[in-house]
Parts: sequence; structure tokens; C-alpha cells
Amino acid sequence: KQWYQRRVAITAGRNKLKYFAFLRKRMNSNPSHGPFHFRAPSKILWRTIRGMIPHKTQRGMEALNRLKVFEGIPAPYDKTKRMVIPSALRVLRLKPGRRYASVGRISREVGWKYGDIVDKLETKRKEKSAAYFEAKKKLNALKAKAEAGA
Repeated sequence: KQWYQRRVAITAGRNKLKYFAFLRKRMNSNPSHGPFHFRAPSKILWRTIRGMIPHKTQRGMEALNRLKVFEGIPAPYDKTKRMVIPSALRVLRLKPGRRYASVGRISREVGWKYGDIVDKLETKRKEKSAAYFEAKKKLNALKAKAEAGA
């Protein structure tokens, strides 16, 4: 599953209510001055991480500029090996039977319109990846056979 489908350890309804409470916060005199409420899962994650670093200092700004967040896995990164953070796994963090919600689901419920497009692109990417992996397995089998014969 993609990161935007990752789980949040509270029910979807409660998280949605919390996000709607956040959406109600705005500048009374001129709402275009902020706060800005992102709907996309990547931007929600970006803003969450921004709250964890000193983004008003030079060091924090540089760290935030190095951070890249996407919906799905775009072209240059689909060929790289994906890593798992063991301490962040749901199996290890949540008790069995606890309810959880995905960031993607909450984003769709608060107004993100591109979930279907991202899902379609991800299925296409997974098909290409599976075909590449099958070809790679065949090539490795041929190499092993050639090394065994030599």
C-alpha cells in the first residue's frame, strides 16, 4: 500500500471531525491570509512534518526544502528500493482490534479530488513493476544456470 493509504490510529469519523475543526480555523478579517488547509494527503503530511521542525530558522528551512512528498510513487522513484521503518508498522504500534483510518480516506472525505486518478496511476505502475520483476527473475535464473554450467 502507498503511504497515503497508511493508517492513522483513530477512527475515520473522529479524524474527519478533527480535520473539519481545523478547516473552521481561519483569519476573520481576511481568510486569504491563512491558515491554509491542504486537502491532499502529501500536503497534510508535509504540514505535519513542518510542525515538528523549526521551520522558521535557516536550518529548518533547509531541512524542509529537502523533504519531498508525493501521492503515489512518481517516475524517478519507482525504480528505487523501498524501505520500511519497523518501529512504525501498524502491527507493532497498535493493539489488535484497534480501529484505524487511512490518510487517503480522510483526505477524500474532506475534499481531495484526485484519489481515483492516483489509484489508477498506481495500478498501472504496479503492472509495469510486476512485468519488470518477472523478466528480472528469468534473467537471474538464466545467469544462475550459466554459472552452474561453467
